[in-house]
Amino acid sequence: MAKNAATVPARKKSKNVNKIKSSNWQFWAIIALPVIYAIVFAYVPMGGIVIAFKDYSIRKGIFGSDWVGLKYFKQFLTSPSSTLVIKNTLILGVYTLLANFPIPIMLAIAINEVRNQKFKKTVQLVTYAPYFISAVVLVGMMMQMMDLRTGIFNVLLSKIGLDPVNFFGDVGIFRHLYVWSGVWQTAGYSSIIYVAALAGVSPELQEAAIVDGASRVQRILHVDIPAILPTIVIMLIFNCANVVSIGMDKIYLMQNPLNKSVSEVISTFVYNVGVVNSNFGFSTAAGLFQSVVSFALLVIVNQICKKVTETSLW
Repeated sequence: MAKNAATVPARKKSKNVNKIKSSNWQFWAIIALPVIYAIVFAYVPMGGIVIAFKDYSIRKGIFGSDWVGLKYFKQFLTSPSSTLVIKNTLILGVYTLLANFPIPIMLAIAINEVRNQKFKKTVQLVTYAPYFISAVVLVGMMMQMMDLRTGIFNVLLSKIGLDPVNFFGDVGIFRHLYVWSGVWQTAGYSSIIYVAALAGVSPELQEAAIVDGASRVQRILHVDIPAILPTIVIMLIFNCANVVSIGMDKIYLMQNPLNKSVSEVISTFVYNVGVVNSNFGFSTAAGLFQSVVSFALLVIVNQICKKVTETSLW
């Protein structure tokens, strides 16, 4: 009798599980492909990080290659070229964060304050459109417009009696060119999430502020910004985590021998060492170092935001 009594809850539990599975099969069908894609292309390749600890040889394979431990990490952190690469990555990452983070917020607030719907949609279209230009096309446009002889910028400079400027070859200009072209390309698209958050601000709060005599600036400072502050904090955490994760495509296309002293970052360094020079172990160690630092920044900034604002990812 005790045995039969024990099997009753188990049968009920299995029936409930089957009922849940059968009633939510549409949900599992929708997420099946994304989950499989993430496992195959994001998690399975993570096994390749073992190459960072081995003197990898294509002939011997991952498991047959000699184990070298932390050799490549020490080499990456102590070599002069690596020090310059890390420095360039941090400077570009922090510069990008300072320039690219607040502008979408200000743009979203400005768009939210526009009352003419036609003008508002036009502004949104104009600011969103650059995001869909590929890095290759964007850099090509910049090269054409900033060409030393035929570029529109240098033509205008010559018209007012100034010498032409080698925008892509001047190490003092390169970082500004990279960062602000990125701001132009991504500010509109990045503002979408803030525009959506502002749409959820309570109209009653706005009306109460108007009744109290608050100006438009005061309503922005005391109603709009506090309402979207959790969204701002979450996006700040993600942006801080990406300080050292500078993508390779755009900066590699802009790179040349004249600006390489300021344009060589970890992602291009990994490509040059790993793919061009076939030093797979060293390049994997550099890439793993970049990922670990990004994760550490994510955790640290998340904890700081949690203590300061009580908003965090976890």
